[in-house]
Parts: sequence; C-alpha cells; structure tokens
Amino acid sequence: MSFPPPLPADLHPLLAAECAAEAAGPGIEPADLEQAVWLRWLEHGRTAGVPPHPARWLRAAVRAEVRAARRRARREVAYDPVAGGSANGTADGVAHGTGADGPEDRALRAERLRSLRTAIGRLPGRCPELLTALLSHRNPTYREVARELGISQGSLGPIRSRCVGCLRTMLTTEVALPEDRGRVR
Repeated sequence: MSFPPPLPADLHPLLAAECAAEAAGPGIEPADLEQAVWLRWLEHGRTAGVPPHPARWLRAAVRAEVRAARRRARREVAYDPVAGGSANGTADGVAHGTGADGPEDRALRAERLRSLRTAIGRLPGRCPELLTALLSHRNPTYREVARELGISQGSLGPIRSRCVGCLRTMLTTEVALPEDRGRVR
C-alpha cells in the first residue's frame, strides 16, 4: 500500500490563509476546513498522485469544501430545546432529562451572553459604552444612562439605534446563514 505524498511545506501557509479567509462565510472553524482539505489531499494523492499545480488545486479544494459546508448547513435542522425537538416543531424522540433551565441551557445562555459582550466590545466609538450601560443588570432608565455617560437623554435613542444596527451588521456577516447572504430579515 503506497501512501499519498505529503503536502509541500511551502503550501502550509497558503492552506492556512485560504481556510481562514473562506471559513467565515459558511460559519465553520478554519481548523475544521483545513482538516477537510488535508483529507481531500490524501484521498486525491492516493488515487491520482500529486496534482500538476498544487497551489491551484489547494485553492479549488478549499472552495469545494466551503460549498459542501454551505450545502450541509442548508440541510441541517437546528434543535430547539424549548419545543423538545427541532426548530420547526418536530420531536426528535430523545428524552434528555433536563428541564427548561438545565445545565446545558445555562451554559448556552452564558456562551451567547459572552459572545454578545465580545461583539459589543468590538463596536466603534461610544457604542460599547452605551450598549453595556443599557444591558446592565440593574436595568437603568434612559435618564440614568444619559447622566452616567454625559449624553443628552434625547440623543440616546438615535445613538442606540445606530449602535444596534452596527452590531446587527457585524454579527450578520459573521454568522449569516448561507442562503441569507448577509441580508437582515
């Protein structure tokens, strides 16, 4: 049994860069994409040997894996723990033994909150400061937030609206479903 040839060492940075650039579109991890391309290289090498233009083949393989990931994402159905089945309301027939506030639910909520706070921290200008104040556990009024930030109360609404729009745009491009292509519903 002959093993396929290893990926040339000078193509490792190209593979990492291509995977990092393409992985955000379908919402997969660059390392997972890189691993899938490695597997594709091994399978190709076993049957056809080294391609005549390895860099071109590598770019094409990355894009093919991205297309496959997009197709898989369209077919997958999200699980809805509240409904006890898929997001479209069908039951999955598996008893999980956790209530509506089980450890998984708390962990998922905490992860979503961490992701939201991280995204808010990347916003431009005063947006992080304003949205953090508005999301405070003490649930402040607009008057309190305006006083705390030194902004007029009348301008908080328009500023908040711009900040939330910016956040929505940023998150949509990071986690957009492939069929949405970044459009906000």
